[in-house]
Amino acid sequence: MDRVALLTSYLEETPDDPFLHFALAQEYANQQKTEEAIKKYEYLLREHPDYVGTYYHAGQAYEQLDNAERAMEIYNLGINVALRLQDKHSASELEGVKMLLEEKL
Repeated sequence: MDRVALLTSYLEETPDDPFLHFALAQEYANQQKTEEAIKKYEYLLREHPDYVGTYYHAGQAYEQLDNAERAMEIYNLGINVALRLQDKHSASELEGVKMLLEEKL
């Protein structure tokens, strides 16, 4: 069984597990299925907004699709969430990728 099928089967058992959705998004990204990954990231942003790891990877996926505007929105949202959760490390990482994107624009 491939990883997508395995993760999908796990999601059938626990459909609200944000880690499984994130792992599936990452697997899609690893397989260069960026649009499929984005669907999962958008689900996480909507349904599990405090799952901080989503923001970095979702922003990166949008950058791959040359959608800098959406990437920047996601980075800004993620910075706010990370600061609210007092996750200074994640906030710093998001600030870093945001600055890199700003330099490209």
